[in-house]
Amino acid sequence: MEKLDVRGLSCPIPVVKTKKLIDQGVAAIQITGDSAVSRENVCKLARACGYNITMNVDDKNNWEMEIKK
Repeated sequence: MEKLDVRGLSCPIPVVKTKKLIDQGVAAIQITGDSAVSRENVCKLARACGYNITMNVDDKNNWEMEIKK
């Protein structure tokens, strides 16, 4: 599983980094972030590319997402 840390990055950078891994054919990616907008946009991308999503969000809006084909 590839790991991607997008904490502190503003959109569209988290989406671009995720898309790069998807385009490389990576079947499972663990993404860590801290922006609600990035979380929503990465979710939209993952769903559009046919990935299943598992998400954990803490009370400070930090999140960890696993996307798998």
